[in-house]
Amino acid sequence: MALVDGGDLVVRAIKQEGVDTIFTLCGGHVQAIYDSCIDEGVKVIDVRHEQVAGHAAEGWSRATRRCGVAVVTAGPGVTDCMTGIANAWHNKSPMLVIGGRSPLSRFEMGALQDMDHTKILEPITKWAKCVHETKRIPEFISMGFRAAMTGRQGPAFLEIPTDVLFMKVEESEVNFPQSYRPQGRVYPDPKIVRQAAEILRNAQRPLIMAGSAIYWSDASEELRQFAELARAPVYLNAMGRGSLHQDHELFYNRSRRGALSKADAILVIGTPMDFRLSYGKRFNPEAKTIQVDTDPIELGRNHDIDVPIEADAKAFLESVTAELSGFKADHDGWLGQLREEEDKTRAQMEEWMASDREPIHPFRLCAEMANFVDENTIVVGDGGDIVSHASKILPVNQPGQWYDPGPFGTLGVGTGFCIAIHSVYPNKRILMVNGDGAFGLNGFDFDTFVRFNIPVVSIVGNDRQWGQITVGQRAMYGKDRVVASMLGDNCRYDKIVEGMGGHGEFVTKPDEIRPAIERAFASGKPACVNVIMDQEPPGIMGGYEFM
Repeated sequence: MALVDGGDLVVRAIKQEGVDTIFTLCGGHVQAIYDSCIDEGVKVIDVRHEQVAGHAAEGWSRATRRCGVAVVTAGPGVTDCMTGIANAWHNKSPMLVIGGRSPLSRFEMGALQDMDHTKILEPITKWAKCVHETKRIPEFISMGFRAAMTGRQGPAFLEIPTDVLFMKVEESEVNFPQSYRPQGRVYPDPKIVRQAAEILRNAQRPLIMAGSAIYWSDASEELRQFAELARAPVYLNAMGRGSLHQDHELFYNRSRRGALSKADAILVIGTPMDFRLSYGKRFNPEAKTIQVDTDPIELGRNHDIDVPIEADAKAFLESVTAELSGFKADHDGWLGQLREEEDKTRAQMEEWMASDREPIHPFRLCAEMANFVDENTIVVGDGGDIVSHASKILPVNQPGQWYDPGPFGTLGVGTGFCIAIHSVYPNKRILMVNGDGAFGLNGFDFDTFVRFNIPVVSIVGNDRQWGQITVGQRAMYGKDRVVASMLGDNCRYDKIVEGMGGHGEFVTKPDEIRPAIERAFASGKPACVNVIMDQEPPGIMGGYEFM
């Protein structure tokens, strides 16, 4: 009989789930896992900060719609990864983080990096456990995957002490669970679907607000079919972006606030009623509302809902489309009103998108970036205002083409997301839209890009400040009271990337933007295009809602 150690059991268990890559920063507590990855053909991508490993695991989950895996060492390895875990929690992204721990035999003796991690991770995971017996490792990993992938998806955490991980056991004594989590979709109650359909039949001004659940349930085609049947405008956020082509007559993205205040029937599907929707405060109080989510806790949170529906987004759209079969809607007046508002806003933006002013207007930078976003390009947003501007201008027309931090507002997600995306889609182009503040958080993982030949092009909208904070400070306290939100004028992010072996471009004039981006993509290297932007651009209201 063959002897296997805990590292072998970890890798075989995750490989059984279709995981072919792990993201890590090396540590002695978990090194048995790396050795087994070599034997099992699982790729190990090592990064420069455990936060990036966490973001990469979430990025892999998003790219594959499966469960990514990060492996981090004990103590600070786990605590450094917590921001990535928290971000996945808020995004409802499944992932499994495996953390090392000091040996059980040294419990309470003051071993190196000794810590009970599960207690601090319980509030931001669906499941956080420590395995105490080597042969039960596959069983516990199956529990973690089941927790991460079912119901309200989210991160799971498994702690493995070193004496458990490194111990050898007889392979014949180990059970690898095979069928341990439910398959298929959660369909809504037909009675509740009929109630929703009746509201939509009677609506004169319907509206669809669709979010990440459309992507996770692979429901973009069902969304299009339903929208065309209901003749309702579609607004998208988060991972929902790209679920409807921007050339489609029912795609809208610049009139949402006014539309929500006027609509008489609002379908919110797969996005929480959080600050991004002003907690429902801007909804027409006379409107009938339908909310669909796999997480029943989200239903009716912050706003009363006429028809709350616990269901998978794709399953609901299939059901309600069937219920409305044969329905002929005519909302041309309502759609025309919203299109007029969209066109007006677009015309105002286009003045600045074509601006030759210096320093460069953010809209001009976004307009130039838009020329490089085709169907083979994935856009990763890692920043504040510049990412918000890019979301309004860049042509995102494919599901899974847009990655942003999500409602937790985490800066520094970009490098990890890019690493994961490239591991899944090595032939896709990756454009990372960075704020200069965000670049400073995990920009050192350009070294990882270089080591693994990941030709990401980062465009840094450099306004030399934490723009969303600075705007608020100026408005609330005055220009002479701005503190802790200004960055230096001398930081050459392009030179930093060059120093790591990448390609750098420095841009100060509008007509330099396009040639610089062309050279960056043509270099075939990880690249940074550092663009100096206007700190107080006209035509833009900056800042963000935090209260």
